[in-house]
Amino acid sequence: MTKSLPEFKYMSFDVVGTLIDFESGVKFCLQEIAAEAGVTVDGEQALTLYRAARHSADASLFPDDLVRVYLAIAPDLGLPVDKAHGERLRDSARTWKAFPDSAAAMARLARDYRLIAMTNARRWAFEYFSAELGNPFHAAFTADDTGTEKPDPAFFASVFDFVAGEGASKSDILHVAQSQYHDIGISRALGMTNCWIERRDAQKGYGGTIEPAEFTEPDYHFTSMAGLAEAVAVARN
Repeated sequence: MTKSLPEFKYMSFDVVGTLIDFESGVKFCLQEIAAEAGVTVDGEQALTLYRAARHSADASLFPDDLVRVYLAIAPDLGLPVDKAHGERLRDSARTWKAFPDSAAAMARLARDYRLIAMTNARRWAFEYFSAELGNPFHAAFTADDTGTEKPDPAFFASVFDFVAGEGASKSDILHVAQSQYHDIGISRALGMTNCWIERRDAQKGYGGTIEPAEFTEPDYHFTSMAGLAEAVAVARN
């Protein structure tokens, strides 16, 4: 039987895509570049190209990899192909916004749980994301800290070791994420309880997130962080 929400001591979070609206950030930057070049860019087409480019054998750490990604997708979008514009896309990560419900939901959840960030972003970018969210985290693990990226089990092992140092175990963690590929499938395989935040519930496809080989039915399922925070409040009353 799935543990009830009040039973957890920790919540671990994917950040980019779950709490930070990276799809809007990427689309906005590409559309700005397009406007300056006198062309138009379809946002969903851009995300499809982006997704394919990110799922590449020569991909590097995020968001530094956005320079390479831009150079790969710019020709298909009719955008100028030069490194400076790729660097502009990378640097736009500093200004990406949280989803409208993220900061308030995290503040509510921090009253009852220790919140852990688990992001494939590099530490420099995470610092901007965390500030945008109101710095709600008890601990944070980035690609720089773990030396790997989700869905590598080694990333999760770093978090398990951390909570063990605080006298807890993975059974005390609810893993919250939007990505089936990076988080939901592997967290299930590792024996964690998970919560899928289906940010694209009103849209078709996987947008900028890599499509999983198979869908994993989550233990908990909400279409917003507000939904999770409210469910916690109800369960605790």
